Amino acid sequence: MIRALYAHLKRPPRTATEWTTDAVRAIAIVGVLVAAITLPATDAAVLSMTLPAVMLSRMLGLRSGLDLTVCVTVIIAAGSNVIDLYRAWTGWDLVVHAVCTGVLAAVALVVLEDTGVVARTGRRRAPIVLGTVAGLALSAVWEMVEWFGYRFITDSIFVTYDDTIGDMVAGGFGALIAGVLASRFRLTRRDRATV
Repeated sequence: MIRALYAHLKRPPRTATEWTTDAVRAIAIVGVLVAAITLPATDAAVLSMTLPAVMLSRMLGLRSGLDLTVCVTVIIAAGSNVIDLYRAWTGWDLVVHAVCTGVLAAVALVVLEDTGVVARTGRRRAPIVLGTVAGLALSAVWEMVEWFGYRFITDSIFVTYDDTIGDMVAGGFGALIAGVLASRFRLTRRDRATV
């Protein structure tokens, strides 16, 4: 498995979308380094949370469009926190929770299959159920991280019961949509090595 992940990571980009995605990945890495020097530690920490997602999507051999979507989405999600868009734009929080949880649920589906946690069944309903469950689990973890940040790091993080439940509903909806799409479309490149 490690060998296949490394093979995907070192595979050179071949299409315009893959080149664009690698450029976005590089911008994310440089952005985190700059943030570590210029921004408060909490903002730098939020931005650094994008790095595992942007690198994992490359290592999994996702289709180029999904890979780009993952990278852009997690950067927008983290950046929205740093520049305070969640407070400035009503409803933006729910949009980001739906989209970000959806793309991360798609990534989770690939991870679950590649690691053998779930079998490749070929059934069209399996990704819908698994994607939704994965998205709800990711939403719960996301909300726990927000609560932890509010409780132990800074009280500037907005945490209320209604916000938490609303975010989880939006995330679950996004994951459901991702599961439906995964049941109809391949999430990984056709030429990808077996993980």
